[in-house]
Formats: sequence, structure tokens, C-alpha cells
Amino acid sequence: MLSWLYSVLFPLQTLHESWKQFRVDNLYKLAHTGQVCYLRAALNDAFDVSARRIYIDGTGGNAQKTYVYTVGENQPKYLKTLYLHNALEFANTGADFIVYVPSSIAQSQGYELRALIDFYKVASKRYLIIEI
Repeated sequence: MLSWLYSVLFPLQTLHESWKQFRVDNLYKLAHTGQVCYLRAALNDAFDVSARRIYIDGTGGNAQKTYVYTVGENQPKYLKTLYLHNALEFANTGADFIVYVPSSIAQSQGYELRALIDFYKVASKRYLIIEI
């Protein structure tokens, strides 16, 4: 009779265990927000538990735009040294924050990384991932 009772209750016990794990996962998600400190903690907990090398620069891009003029515009032609930047790296028009990630993590788990950042970030914020 006891064996029968265990066999009947086993699916219920399995369901209860999965529900408890689901609850713990949801409480973790609720404890973290899109703030820099919480987002950094969530990323390090998910992808770099031991070394915790992922960090976030909350200031965003700071590169200044350099314009190249044509002869007809009658502007100076001297260009000095130019550096190529991504469109999100410019000040006031680019990314709102930059996530620095080790290249091994960015290359192997890039999609999971973006999905986790997109889950926690505020909808209007833009970000840039830079490999270190």
C-alpha cells in the first residue's frame, strides 16, 4: 500500500519541487533591476561567477563627431588623426551605457548576454557591448 501511495505522490512531489525552483528564480529576477549595480550583479551571476569581470560604464559614449567637408562648403580640409567609432559611441546621440564583457563570454554566449541585458534594462535605454 505504501509503494502505491509513493507512486501516486511522486508526480505531485516533482511538480512541487519545480514550482519551488520557479519561485526562487522569479524572486531573483524581481530583486534585480536595470540599475547599473544590479544589472552588473545579474550579468556576473549568470556568465562570470568566479572572476566577475563584467562591468558597466553608465555614462555611455563620449566620442565627438568629426565632419568632413567638401570643397564647395569652403571649410578647413585638415583632418588630423581620425578614429573610427560605432554609431552608438558618440556623445548625446549614442548608447546610454556600455557593457564591458570578456571576449570569450561575448563570443560564446552573445545572444544570452543580450537577452539578459534586454530583460533588465529600461525600454528607452540603448547599450553597447564592448569585448575586453
